[in-house]
Amino acid sequence: MSDNTTAVEGRGEEAASAYSWYVLGVLVVVYILNFIDRQILSILAVDIKRNLGLSDGDLGFLGGAAFAVFYALFGVPLGRLADRWNRVRLLTVGLVLWSTATALSGLARNFVTLSLARMGVGVGEATASPTAYSLISDYFPSRQRATALAVYSSGLYIGGGVSLLIGANISKWWDAAYPGGGIGGLVGWQAAFVAVGLPGVLLALWVASLREPARQPDAANGERHPLIDFFIDLSTLLPPFTVIHAAMRGVKAVVINLAVAAAMAALALIMIKLTGNVPQWLAIAFGYYAVFSWASTLRQKDPATFRLIWGTPAFICTALGYGLVSFGAYALALWSAPYAETVLKLPKDELAFVLGGCGAASGFLGVILGGRMSDWLRQRNPSGRILVVMFGIVAPIIPIWIGFTTESAVLFYVMNFLAGMFAATALGAAAATTQDLVLPRMRGTATASFFLATTLVGLGLGPYMVGAVSDLSGSLRIGVLSLIGVAPISLALLIYAYRALPQAEATMAQRAAAATAG
Repeated sequence: MSDNTTAVEGRGEEAASAYSWYVLGVLVVVYILNFIDRQILSILAVDIKRNLGLSDGDLGFLGGAAFAVFYALFGVPLGRLADRWNRVRLLTVGLVLWSTATALSGLARNFVTLSLARMGVGVGEATASPTAYSLISDYFPSRQRATALAVYSSGLYIGGGVSLLIGANISKWWDAAYPGGGIGGLVGWQAAFVAVGLPGVLLALWVASLREPARQPDAANGERHPLIDFFIDLSTLLPPFTVIHAAMRGVKAVVINLAVAAAMAALALIMIKLTGNVPQWLAIAFGYYAVFSWASTLRQKDPATFRLIWGTPAFICTALGYGLVSFGAYALALWSAPYAETVLKLPKDELAFVLGGCGAASGFLGVILGGRMSDWLRQRNPSGRILVVMFGIVAPIIPIWIGFTTESAVLFYVMNFLAGMFAATALGAAAATTQDLVLPRMRGTATASFFLATTLVGLGLGPYMVGAVSDLSGSLRIGVLSLIGVAPISLALLIYAYRALPQAEATMAQRAAAATAG
């Protein structure tokens, strides 16, 4: 590894270099833009709903599954690609793609075209975290990794908060300047999408200037070009190629694959009948079937990676436990602004400024404090980081209840700040735990698998559930409060992870070797 990068863990726990922190700073800027593009929908939701004639369930789909399913599924092969290809180049391409798709969201004229644009954003943004997590893991030693990942993750909250300010101001200015629609008939919410999308193309030039660090010693190189493997990996997720891959494993594999496909189709039909929302449940059913197909293929092609991820209950329970933390966090990120605007009747300018500022500050404080605390606890207890994840699911309950039952704007803002800060403490701890449970060459795939839980469970279902409960009950307040119901499930998963983690980490190399030999 070059003199400008961190020494690998096998040479000792040297501190990260100045260039390592510089790279981390650039990655944070990228992640800020990532979440501006992702979360700007929240402050524009009321205008979009009125302009396009949508329901709360439709908005939940646009802010959740439309993005999440494609983000999660493309994250799988892109995570594998990040393990083998030039990560800086991959992030540059992805940044151009999602920025362009965000700008195209502003040209949408109906629910279908806006959904397609949001899917494109999901595909592009799927490059960000697998590449960033892998780069950070190479640039920072283990003892600083949770802190570094927490710093990177702060971009999530800064971007989410800034998106409210930017979206509200651009939309207001545009509608005031062009009451009947401006260039091309664009209204304020459309102009906001275009305005935040285009700068990402310029930022890609800065990202392209970063140096690619040397790989860890056990990184797999392979004989084929990594891009060929990317398309092969992608085919393991997309029907009818999923059935072809199953056929290569035998008749039994085909029968199981088709049975799972039928079960997912039946689940989708039942949920469509119950809710009336076709795109939400088609997307979720497709996503879950695709993940099953990919994991089945991974088990045959790379048994060691499968064993350390899908065959490790501590990994699965950590990912799902945090996935339910993100279930609530993503839902609040989308619905807090529409709730304040429609239920509390707060002016858009005020709530964008206060919620945006509070969201950025609370998330930044929470994720940094949580990362530092998890590193401190980790030095004293192999499962110490899981305690921070548990805090992230339990602590927000009271602030959510108070904040979304009060009629006081001040109390709402304060409780929203606390709920966001408490939930944010869990991210660095959960991410670092999943990285610690795999070998270095598997980190990109582990990141993609971790984000399957945060997206297909958290983002794919959280925002939609609030919207669906709101439509059903006629109360957005009840929709938000329904989030509290996931806390006991998350806590049970995390308690199991806490108990299983030390043994899982201690036997990591042996289990990988046994899986390969078997």
